[in-house]
Amino acid sequence: MKHPLESLLTAGGILLMALLSCLLLPAPSLGLVVAQKLVTVFHLMDLNQLYTIVFCLWFLLLGAIEFFLLRFIWRRWFSLAA
Repeated sequence: MKHPLESLLTAGGILLMALLSCLLLPAPSLGLVVAQKLVTVFHLMDLNQLYTIVFCLWFLLLGAIEFFLLRFIWRRWFSLAA
């Protein structure tokens, strides 16, 4: 049986964890040589475009991990099923 507030608390928890991730967790920093090589390999305009893609992928990965972690914690300890 699903808890009536599970979807609301899951969404709120994800947003809270995303905020904490943006504030506390450092995004990956590439070296200049590696970054320039990635720019040429992926035919990007400049380093700004590369780091925009890197940051988007980084926070997407963090959001997915946090979603599954929160869902596991919620279902493990706060579930109504006995």
